[in-house]
Amino acid sequence: MIKSLLKSVREYKRASILCPLVMVGEAAMEIVIPFLLTFIIRELENLSRNPLYAVNTNTIIICSVLMVVCALFALICGVLGGRLAAVASCGFAHNLREDMYDNLQSFSFANIDNYSTASLITRITTDVTNVQNAYQMCIRMLVRAPVLFVASVIMTCLIEPTMAGIFIAAAIFLGIVIFICMFKVVPHFRQMFKKYDKLNSVVQEDLTAIRVVKSYVREDREISKMQSATEDVYRYSVKAEKILTFMMPCVTFSMFATIITILLVGSNMSVGNIAGAVGPSNLQTLITYAMQILSGVMMVAMCLNFISLSKGSMDRICEVLNEKTTLPKPENPVFEIKDGSVEFENVQFAYSGKSDVKILDGINLKIAAGETVGIIGATGSGKTSLVSLIPRLYDTTGGEVRVGGVNVKNYNLDTLRNKVAMVLQKNVLFSGSIAENLRWGDENATDEELRFAARQACAEEFIDALPDGFNYDLGQGGVNVSGGQKQRLCIARAMLKKPAVIIFDDSTSAVDTKTDALIRESLRKYAPDTTKIIIAQRIASVQDADKILVMDEGRIVGQGTHEQLLKGNAIYREVYESQMKGGDEDER
Repeated sequence: MIKSLLKSVREYKRASILCPLVMVGEAAMEIVIPFLLTFIIRELENLSRNPLYAVNTNTIIICSVLMVVCALFALICGVLGGRLAAVASCGFAHNLREDMYDNLQSFSFANIDNYSTASLITRITTDVTNVQNAYQMCIRMLVRAPVLFVASVIMTCLIEPTMAGIFIAAAIFLGIVIFICMFKVVPHFRQMFKKYDKLNSVVQEDLTAIRVVKSYVREDREISKMQSATEDVYRYSVKAEKILTFMMPCVTFSMFATIITILLVGSNMSVGNIAGAVGPSNLQTLITYAMQILSGVMMVAMCLNFISLSKGSMDRICEVLNEKTTLPKPENPVFEIKDGSVEFENVQFAYSGKSDVKILDGINLKIAAGETVGIIGATGSGKTSLVSLIPRLYDTTGGEVRVGGVNVKNYNLDTLRNKVAMVLQKNVLFSGSIAENLRWGDENATDEELRFAARQACAEEFIDALPDGFNYDLGQGGVNVSGGQKQRLCIARAMLKKPAVIIFDDSTSAVDTKTDALIRESLRKYAPDTTKIIIAQRIASVQDADKILVMDEGRIVGQGTHEQLLKGNAIYREVYESQMKGGDEDER
């Protein structure tokens, strides 16, 4: 896990290495200063015992100057360490987010199905921030604190070994407390992050569907869902923080208990009640080292606090970083598609390789280049799954899908998807102008090419009627245009790719039948060599196709022209009659 995360440090390795070294310098100065102070106190102690004692002013001046120099050096090291830690941790977080997002872009639909959108957002934002804070604490404190601890213990041993035993005993006690706290707190943080996912999901869903919420007057219900989600986060946060707050009183107790013990033992040594070499000058130094030792332990406790908080975040981030696409790259990819012919040979498909439920079973189909094919079938019959295999959004679990006579698994993925355009059921537009959205099909498209694609999709007329034409701002998600206009813009965007195969997944459902017919006529006229596959609920949308497929429970149960299916396929005839009857009743 750590290895996976540290790959994202990259160009910030220098800052990440220099920061601990600088912090060691600061710790060293904090060790030296009390040691120098001992010489000054010793001179003053001698003077207090003997008023005639000739004070060595050179010793006092030199030690004082050295203490000032050490303090200034420690200040410089502290400031520089803080700056380096900020640069390293922020850069690490920056790279981590980029690496996660880059890997997400390589995911297949099967990979994406493993995560909710809210969970991915939490991982890229909150989880990375937690890891960033932990990383900053580690490179600043996890080196400085042990150095401070070890050096202070060594200096204490040089002064009085008995005292070092007191410090080590206190440190062991705190170490046990910290270990127990971490062991108990990590599961609570893991649960908390799962609740964060749920919270983000509620917020995302509510804001996306805010118009529906208001139109159905369901604000109270959504507020209740939000309260429940925030309550879950609060509950697990409190459980975790209760455990962590137990550490600080333990540190404080140990610190004061150690100081009291030092004073008791040291004072008795000074008057000779206990054997030892501790005098008043050494006693002050020992107390200073005691504070440094225990503050070092406290720093480690704080670091471990951040680490325990971020442990769950690290696991979740590594899940995304280490996720491998289910669409392996071919060893010798093909970079050219000969034509738009499509062939399915004994194709089987299930969304999970371990699932016994087959979405598609025994599909055999041949579509010639330039042919128009319609697909109808009940909801859940496998229509969308069938066409999703053509641009390799998913891989088959059995059989082969070929485009241009080549297995889709042998194509370079970009080459394949640039030549197989798909207008999905859910029309997705992005913030920005109409022209910017259309250029998703071809970022280098000229204004004339934009207009031609819009004409193919019967969108030119309504675009020209808008205030700024092709520069009209669609708003977030295309809120400034109607559902039918969205669909036509999505079709135009797909046509800009100049695809060999174009797939319409119920993508004219929001336009009227006249416009639907005009779009189909336009495609026949302007893209005669493009293979057109149309999934539709309305038979009117596919009845003039060269071939119509009827699907039921993952199988093709009928294939032929409109007239052939009316005569020989009961399912098709039933759908046709129900729609014709509905149309008659509407007219009445």
